[in-house]
Amino acid sequence: MTGDAPHPRLEREGPLARIVLDRTDRLNAFGLAAVHHLDHIVAEVAADPDIRVVTMVGEGRAFSTGIDLKELAAGDIDIGYHPVWERALRRLETMEKVVICLLHGHALGGGLQLALAADIRVATPTVRVGLPAINEGLIPGLGTFRLARYVGLGRAKRLILSGETIDGTKAQAIGLVDHLVPEEGMGSAFQAIVDRYAAANSEGARLSKAALLDCFDADFDRFFERYLRLQDQAMNSADFREAMIAYREGRPPRWG
Repeated sequence: MTGDAPHPRLEREGPLARIVLDRTDRLNAFGLAAVHHLDHIVAEVAADPDIRVVTMVGEGRAFSTGIDLKELAAGDIDIGYHPVWERALRRLETMEKVVICLLHGHALGGGLQLALAADIRVATPTVRVGLPAINEGLIPGLGTFRLARYVGLGRAKRLILSGETIDGTKAQAIGLVDHLVPEEGMGSAFQAIVDRYAAANSEGARLSKAALLDCFDADFDRFFERYLRLQDQAMNSADFREAMIAYREGRPPRWG
């Protein structure tokens, strides 16, 4: 896809939704139209009760290089871009579906911000990741909110305040990336990881995501009270009943 046309596209296959970043002439950068389109399709996915797992991948040579610097320099992007962008990312972060992304080539700026809103990050060893917004005189969005939660405050300050980029191997070493896959055959290796999470994707898994959302922010008593509500929901779900039947029959559970 070229030009200013919205580039994320949505594909569905049963309980799996696939968000594909496809603006290869701009390394899947996001202009204003693309951000609004991303927000629209993420809202659509979040509202679909039949979708359990969401993957995000980039076509071409990169996952995404974030905000479109050509549009930004031309004055075509103003402060209105950022609330729409952050709303889309928050929807990804809080939806009950498990969100898994594959990073290759470059995952810079908004590309890494998008990945930080996912639950699981898979990367190639040579991908370059970072939040170099300071080079444009900007704040790297709510990467300032999320990054430290994965890598610690000191590392987050180093990456954000220096604009440094690191490769996938180092990103995994500091907790920014969860799985590495080889450059050659990355698609099939990524699918194997997705299949692994999908096989464990009971309602209990999705409720566990909900519990983890505020694990750094809630005090113990409030967290424990919420956990009990979520656990009660899990134990009264069809997925729990299926898991118990599968255990008695000595087979893997088959989620709805």
